[in-house]
Amino acid sequence: MHTGPRSQAAARRELDAAGVQPDLRAAYQRCRALNAAHGRTYFLATRMLTAAQRPSVHALYGFARWVDDTVDDTGRTVWDRQQAVDQLDRKLRAGLRAGRSDHPILAALIDTVARHHIDPALFTDFMASMRMDLTVRDYSTRAALDDYIHGSAAVIGLQLLPVLGTVCPVAEAEPYAAALGGAFQLTNFLRDVGEDLDRGRVYLPMEELAVFGVDRDRLTWCRSTGHPDRLVRQALADQVARTRAGYRAAQPGIALLAPWSRPCVTTAFTLYGEILDRIVESGYDVFRQRVAVSGSRRLSVAASAVGAVLATRLRARR
Repeated sequence: MHTGPRSQAAARRELDAAGVQPDLRAAYQRCRALNAAHGRTYFLATRMLTAAQRPSVHALYGFARWVDDTVDDTGRTVWDRQQAVDQLDRKLRAGLRAGRSDHPILAALIDTVARHHIDPALFTDFMASMRMDLTVRDYSTRAALDDYIHGSAAVIGLQLLPVLGTVCPVAEAEPYAAALGGAFQLTNFLRDVGEDLDRGRVYLPMEELAVFGVDRDRLTWCRSTGHPDRLVRQALADQVARTRAGYRAAQPGIALLAPWSRPCVTTAFTLYGEILDRIVESGYDVFRQRVAVSGSRRLSVAASAVGAVLATRLRARR
């Protein structure tokens, strides 16, 4: 976790740049710590944003991570998790109505919502998908999975859009932001097939897998052996191709973002897309270990983006 003196100094600079009030600083710092600890690619991409933008991005990530961890807490019964999610949702709604909260993560989130005029309905949709994770174990069709992805990922892109800024009416950029959020989510689903099976879930459309003769039992067998068989490789290759199409559909939206936000999104776009490359290179072996882009590659892509960041800021000063 990024908690050393340099990281703490960077966090203070970000909070100063964003004009965060003293009583909210600890709340934002907690969200930043969650992002640094759990979202390596995501956190690295935020370094490409202006210092003033970063606390809001950390707040949005911190909230989503908190809810996701609550849902996936396998040390508790499903009923206990349902109660915890319901309580969290009530606190969220009450905080949004009051404009404040005593919970640190919610306090940062509510401040971010107010700062950027983020639509509260997006959080209602997010919580609906999180509740689905408590009871839904697979999705028979692409349409059913898309309903889940809307609340679990597309709305994240829509929440971030006011923070990132656009050079066009926000409504014009929204379909691209939603599509990119969905592509990121589908990439995670492909990378995490094995881990999700351990939780009893399959996040790939069952009817599309069935075309290749693949069902839950076959996926479970591959998890137990640690290797995909020929049919599973074919099915996963089809899912990778569909996910790449999602990235192509989302890419034109990057040019609609504010110039100072484009390097950040381009970095995330590149690194998440390369997760798909690593999956293919591994022979679709997503059952034995978690496929990832190497740390050196992440740093290389980030370093390339730094030049674009500096050039954009220099033009802005001029």
